Order: sequence, then C-alpha cells, then structure tokens
Amino acid sequence: MFSMSDKPYRPILILLTANWITMAGSALVVLAAVVLLFLIPVHMSGQASNPYSGLLAFLIIPAALLLGLLVIPVGLFIARRSGGAVMTGVTDRRAAWRKAIIFFGVVTAINVLVGGQLTYRAVEHMDTQQFCGQTCHAMTPQFTSHTRPPHLRVACVSCHVSPGATGYFKAKTAGTRRLVGALMDNFQRPIDYIPGQEGAASSSETCEVCHARETTLGPRFRILPKFAEDEANTRSETVLMMRVGGGASGGIHGAHLAPGISIRYFATDNKRQTIPRVEYKNTKTGINRTFLAAGSTDASTKNLRTFVMQCADCHNRVAHSFELPDRAVDRALASGELNPSLPFAKKTAVALIQAKYASADEAGRKIPAAFEDFYKQKYPQVFAAQQPDITRAGAALIAMYRHNVFPELQVTWGTYPTNLGHMASPGCFRCHDGDHSTADGKTASNDCETCHRTLAVEEKDPPVLKDLGISTAMR
Repeated sequence: MFSMSDKPYRPILILLTANWITMAGSALVVLAAVVLLFLIPVHMSGQASNPYSGLLAFLIIPAALLLGLLVIPVGLFIARRSGGAVMTGVTDRRAAWRKAIIFFGVVTAINVLVGGQLTYRAVEHMDTQQFCGQTCHAMTPQFTSHTRPPHLRVACVSCHVSPGATGYFKAKTAGTRRLVGALMDNFQRPIDYIPGQEGAASSSETCEVCHARETTLGPRFRILPKFAEDEANTRSETVLMMRVGGGASGGIHGAHLAPGISIRYFATDNKRQTIPRVEYKNTKTGINRTFLAAGSTDASTKNLRTFVMQCADCHNRVAHSFELPDRAVDRALASGELNPSLPFAKKTAVALIQAKYASADEAGRKIPAAFEDFYKQKYPQVFAAQQPDITRAGAALIAMYRHNVFPELQVTWGTYPTNLGHMASPGCFRCHDGDHSTADGKTASNDCETCHRTLAVEEKDPPVLKDLGISTAMR
C-alpha cells in the first residue's frame, strides 16, 4: 500500500513521465530495448541468416536507444525550468505511480506487439531484391537482370556479403559509400560492380556453398539458334558438346579449379578484360608456369592488380545477365515471342532495339510503333493477316530493350560483358588467345576442341540433331 505522506516524492519512474518529451524518450528507449531482446539472442546463437539484421541490432537500434536516453534529460530540464509538479515533488504518490505504471504498461505492451513484428518484417524486407536494388541502392539494371533464372530466388546478400563479422563489416563499409552516393545522386554511371572487389564475397563463400568444385558435371549438350537478317529469317544452329568436367576428371572446370590447381592473373582494367599475365601452379604435378601476352614482361606486369581465379571470373554475369541485340532477338525468334514468319523480323527488330533513345519511355513509344509501321508500309497484307503477332512482337521488343538498356544510368548494349564463352565478348580468349606463352615457348591452349566438341556450326537442320531425334519444336 502506498504511503499518503505529504513529503515531496520524486522516484525516477515518475520523473520519466514528467512531460511529453520525457515520455517520448522513455517510449523510444522501451522500443529499442524490446527490439534488441528479439535480435541479440539470434545473433548470440549464430542463427542470424540475414547480414542486414546486424545493421539493426548493432547500429540502428542502439542509435535509437541512445537518442531516447538523450531526450529524457532534455525533457527533465524543461520540466524543471517550468516548475512542473513532478519535478518539485508530488504528494499523491498513488496517483503518480498509477500514471507511471499505466504509461509504461501500455507502451511496453504496444512495443512488444509492434516492435516484434517490426523487427521481423524489417529483417525480412532487408533480405529482398527490392530493398537492395531499389530501396537502398540505385541499381535498377542489376535489379532488373536478377528477375531471370537461374538465381532469381537467391537473395542479394547471399552472394554479395561474406559470412562472419569481417565480411559484414567490409560489405557495409563499401555499401554505405554507395548508399550515400545514391542519396546524393553522386555515383558512377554506369555502375561498375566487379565480383571479388570492395568487400564482396568470394566464390568459395557463395557459389561453392551450392556448387562444389569437386563435383564432376560431365559433358553438356548445347544448341545455339541463329537467324539470318534475310526476308525469311532463315534459321541455323550451332551444336556443341561442352566438356565441362570438374574435379579430377578435367574438362573446363577441372583444368581451372581441380584440387591442387591455383591460377593467378594480372589485369590492366577494372573489368578485367585485358590480362597480360597468368600464373599457373599445380601442386600435384609440380608444374609452375607463367604465361605472358606478347609485348608484356615481368617488369611491365609486376605492379598490376592480382586476382586468384574463382568461379565468378568466368561466370561473372550468372545472376545479372545482359544480352547483345543480335542474340536477344535470336532468343525471341526461337521462343516464338517474335514470329519467324514475319518478313525481315530479325533485321527490323535488331535495328529498332539498338537505336538510341533519350529514355526508356521514348523507346517504349517508338519501338512498337516503328515495328508496326514497317509492315504497314512494306507488307500491308502481312500486317492485315498477322497484326496480333506484330503487336506481340512489339511488346517483346520493349521488354528486351528495358531489360538491357537504361539510358538514365548510361547502360546500353554491351556495357556489362559476360566472360562465359567467347562469342559476345573476349571471355575465354582473354587468356586463351594463343598469344600468352611461357619463356620456353609453351602457349596457353586456344584449341576449340579442348573445351567443346563442335558438332555443327550455323547449319540449317544439322544432321546430328536429326540423328538424336531432336526436332525444331523441341529446340
């Protein structure tokens, strides 16, 4: 039972309800404490799967707690200056305690309900592509390209943030700089992300969690359709049997990443497209070789940036793939998005999507209109008979353009080259160009059959596909 003594009474709990400022600070402190109660145990147990949850647990929430603790004395100072009853002392202790208990009871109950959900939803949202690509960073091209298989359901942080405190710190240090650049609209255009740089996770911490390098994959059958820019959009196909291999079985993966093999390379440019020096070491065979491009020397390459070869050096666009106009249209023709029966569909489509437009909106207006106008003027009978196909093709061309070209960020066709293969960019030929050799004359192989068996090259109805029973409808 509370004493009803007339002696002034000023316990700390009652002082925290002196005015709306102290109550706001108290509410903020309670909210921060509740959220920390949800987050800290998860981090202490090592079960926090989202690296961004550490941003809440160790930065944002502690900052809110500190702010609340700073607001409370400000409120007390103001209450003291105004001569409030709570500061001079209260005689009705029961009423004072009732007010304080009701306030903190209500605030705590609300914060437990709201704070718990807020924490869960915030951490959940921070694990989405929308947060990384649109909310936090100005990375529309990367966000858009991530909407396609095979990694569209893999969270950004799974590949871009190394596990552990060190990886988290490096990623957040680099990410904070990018975030400030996005907020100030002061960042590089086009955005230039290179795997393995600026705190990004290495392949051993990301790719190899699901794809072990020791796995023997065996050969892979590939059919590459191509359409000519003639009236009939004549189709041909290149057929390859890829010697992917893996582990001790050799092949492409085994030759570069088998146990005991270590490859370092030296690049002159940020995108690592020019590689004048490669160092190959195999601890199992004892082979140790240095390959230099023609005109390069030990002295001219010793100060270049060095990289240890990993998955992302070839699979550099595996989750953010971009196309070239010719290949994008070939894919659409092969899938039926563009009807191959439309005369000169390939030639017209390529010309339209690689033209320059001031914005994506302008491209969205002009591309389908120009595609329709071509058939209205040149092939009116085709337009009358196949207008739905022409309209659908126009929509496909817009989607194609918007997936690969972002004028506001100075991203266009070919801005982000892929190192996988050697058709769209140098890729394999950065090292295997026949121009890299050792001091004793050994050359880094550029024999096509080392990586794949060529079964057909731009042939119409290749016999090998007929022998295998693969019809046009199946490919």
